[in-house]
Amino acid sequence: MSKIRFFARVGKTRIVPIGFKILLIFISLILLSNIATNLITIQLSQRETIRLNNTIMVAQLKDLYTNTTNQYQIYQYSKDKSSVNSSIVKAAASGFSNANSLAMGVNSEGKLEFVACANDENYWHEFLDKKALEEMNTRKEEGIMEGSINFDTLSGEYFGVYKYQKDWDYFVIRAELRKDTQENIKRISGLMALAIIILTVFYIVVGYVIIRREFATLRDITNDLYEMNQNKELGIINLDHAENNDVTYLAASFNSLSSSVNNLMGTFKKFVSKDVVAKAYTEHGVALEGQQQELVMLFSDIKSFTYRTETLGNDIIDVLNVHYDRVIHKVHSHSGVIGSIIGDAVLAVYGTLESKQSKSYDSICSAWDITRVTAALRESMKVRREEVEKKRKLTESEERIFQAVSIDVGVGIDGGNVFYGNIGSNEHMANTVIGDNVNSASRLEGLTRIYHLPVIVSSYVKEETEKESDRFIFFEIDTVQVKGKTEGKKIYFPFDKEEMDINLIAKYKVFEEGLKAYYEGDWKSARKLMKDADLDVTEVFLERMGNKSAPAEWSGIWTMTAK
Repeated sequence: MSKIRFFARVGKTRIVPIGFKILLIFISLILLSNIATNLITIQLSQRETIRLNNTIMVAQLKDLYTNTTNQYQIYQYSKDKSSVNSSIVKAAASGFSNANSLAMGVNSEGKLEFVACANDENYWHEFLDKKALEEMNTRKEEGIMEGSINFDTLSGEYFGVYKYQKDWDYFVIRAELRKDTQENIKRISGLMALAIIILTVFYIVVGYVIIRREFATLRDITNDLYEMNQNKELGIINLDHAENNDVTYLAASFNSLSSSVNNLMGTFKKFVSKDVVAKAYTEHGVALEGQQQELVMLFSDIKSFTYRTETLGNDIIDVLNVHYDRVIHKVHSHSGVIGSIIGDAVLAVYGTLESKQSKSYDSICSAWDITRVTAALRESMKVRREEVEKKRKLTESEERIFQAVSIDVGVGIDGGNVFYGNIGSNEHMANTVIGDNVNSASRLEGLTRIYHLPVIVSSYVKEETEKESDRFIFFEIDTVQVKGKTEGKKIYFPFDKEEMDINLIAKYKVFEEGLKAYYEGDWKSARKLMKDADLDVTEVFLERMGNKSAPAEWSGIWTMTAK
């Protein structure tokens, strides 16, 4: 048995072992935990360092304050301020421990009375942080003579403590540059980072050994799956030597699923309808069964198919495939299923799948989509014809071919109670729909040729659609009695307000007035109104009426003599 390689590919997809992913997650969590812990430790250490520095500076400030008091007494006798300040600076500098330690005396206006700095005393000329100075002055006015202070300088931020020296009338400040206290922390952080790297490498090695041993069963399962994928065939994973854990349970579940899918693959050879496939998934099989259901049937047929077949010969199959590819897509996009394909005719069924719209609404949307994609195909053939004619005139045979491939369709839709289910035998089954409404949909499609309309629907489809949406206007076309029936049936044209020219609505309303006169036997008025409507659908009525009057026992129902 071939084994899957580390980071092998199945098609274009790269396979990453699950053990490797878990190891990466484990290491990432360790790193994040260590980094977070050390960041917290560093922050706490920094705070503790500052606290300790403050404690030291408070003590040094106390000594410095005492020294300034003593030096003030000396100044009272000597009046030599320069010598006194030098003594203060010398005493303050003796307590410095960092490269930028600082002690100074600042009066209320920000003037420096003395400065003792561990780096360069000439750098300091005035107290630059006016905000900090204002804060100390405000506290002094409130009776607060000492406290902590943070202030900015050209070298960076300082933190420290201060105390107001009443004798000299200035603030005595002892401070440290904040970045000096961070240098030690950086050094410690570097050592911690090195330790983390060393520990991480160690954990990688240990984790890889442990995970590789624990996931041996998973590797065997993966190898089996990889072989199945290479062979393009589902099989059963060998679990003879698998451990009793959740990975083995996962493999056992896959074996169960594999059996179900194999059964379903056999079902696909017998059925293509989406609802049948869905049932096979949920019930793990299909049976010879069916029931009465209220469904909507759409019947679409290619006009003048015999002529096209005679002209194109075997090439008619290619034309049909292009046509059906578009038609079936439109049916499926509106929650319909293909009931059957018989030569140039398609029977679609609506109501077997869940949909946000009603089955009648879905069917009309499909009908218009089918009409539009067919028209688009004709238009593309027209464009190609025009391109050829720019160079030369079409031959007679080419003219016939262009006429043959410029297909047109009619669509009839009816709905009601029908039998829907599986018929045949256990060796071969077919999903079918049986009922008068199925035949009616076929006959309504045939009427599209007579009335020169692309889509004709029944009153059932009209009434269900009108309950849901006002997108379509249903214009009554006629009342016909099909062959084999004793009652007349009203038929309708679904006018799409969103896609069609709304100026035609007025013409169809004139036609309806003419149809009313036609029903009432006033053929003279009917002829005039239908001529005024100027629609293709009026041709059949004008031909029927001619220049005659309505028969004596006229019922308004037209009896079809053919199916």
